[in-house]
Amino acid sequence: MKITTSFLHLEHTAALDEKIQEASIKMEKFFKDKGTVKWSCYVKNGMHFAEIYYHAPHCEYHAKATSDNLYHSIDMAVEKIEKQVFKKKDKFNKIHREYSEMIILDPESAWQDHADDEDVA
Repeated sequence: MKITTSFLHLEHTAALDEKIQEASIKMEKFFKDKGTVKWSCYVKNGMHFAEIYYHAPHCEYHAKATSDNLYHSIDMAVEKIEKQVFKKKDKFNKIHREYSEMIILDPESAWQDHADDEDVA
């Protein structure tokens, strides 16, 4: 996973870099492919904002969080991405669950060879 970070109106520190790396590793378990993650952290009117853009060939996610503490904003943004991933996964499972469940009403006749309808007539 390729990680890009940008900071506006705040200083880039090693502790912030470490927090972003930890959060990106936490998100990595949800995405099997190699996408790109863009982090944008900035301060506006005394509030700390954290934005995440995840882009891959098959999906795209975006989350934005704000709080008094930048570390808390980062955690909240990751939680929002997790909710989006779970929501998409549940929706996919609900759609495909209908076709994946096969019910055999008479198990003994299911294993017998059946002639085609044309041969029977």
